[in-house]
Amino acid sequence: MQQIAPEILERAAASIESADAIIIGAGAGMGVDSGLPDFRGNAGFWKAYPRYAQLGLNFVDLANPRWFDESPALAWGFYGHRMHLYRDTRPHAGFAILQKWAQKKSGGAFVFTSNVDGQFQRAGFSAERVLEIHGSIHVMQCTRQCGLGLISAEEFSVQIDDTTMRARDPLPRCPRCSGLLRPNILMFGDRDWDSRRSDTQHDRMEAHLAQLSKSRARLCIIECGAGVAIPSVRGFCADLARRSDALLIRINPREAHADFGGYDHLAITTGAGAALSALDAHIAGRRA
Repeated sequence: MQQIAPEILERAAASIESADAIIIGAGAGMGVDSGLPDFRGNAGFWKAYPRYAQLGLNFVDLANPRWFDESPALAWGFYGHRMHLYRDTRPHAGFAILQKWAQKKSGGAFVFTSNVDGQFQRAGFSAERVLEIHGSIHVMQCTRQCGLGLISAEEFSVQIDDTTMRARDPLPRCPRCSGLLRPNILMFGDRDWDSRRSDTQHDRMEAHLAQLSKSRARLCIIECGAGVAIPSVRGFCADLARRSDALLIRINPREAHADFGGYDHLAITTGAGAALSALDAHIAGRRA
């Protein structure tokens, strides 16, 4: 594991300790230390799902709502496998470290994530303090848009043929109209995603940030595993750092460099779990 320079550890720890609230930005790299794939490029995706390489399908190909019309078994083979993988995955220790820090802050923490895995909620973060900008695999919507709204995916299970990566019948069906259900996830070219849940989460986050600004709370922004290919999380964190004059601690083993410009930035080039553990140990040492 790459060592973090003492001066970086000290400055990051001091920012965390002095903050009144923590804002967490998280991309796919946050889940890697829990054993989840980050789908980095076609090679990374095919390493996680070699069968799709044989079919000539990559992540962008599969993460498309058209398959729920053209090949529901293929669509649910892909999303059903991910749904059960995320259900069975235990969040790594870094989640608990972030939560421990947040619990000591008057303004707590708020999470802004592009992940659909629900790992922050599973780790004990309040659902009221998480914004999932791409939705959640643990929530369903009807492909017929019959007026069902959004429902929990908890009662649904999908059986998958591992040789074909296609789902077996019965597929998840709408309890209102018997139409096919799909995950409430924003896919590529997706015109039918029901964004109401994420919109509500966004409103909560804006209200939280407004309250922190009103009280002149000191922020510390911790970004974990957010890449540059789709820079939604990076853009949010950089913009907030710029507006709030807060330090942005960017944890990313490959892409920890500053981008967008005009903000205070600290790069930690390790994985999220290792970085958060090292920071927590340094904070404990400061108090000893």
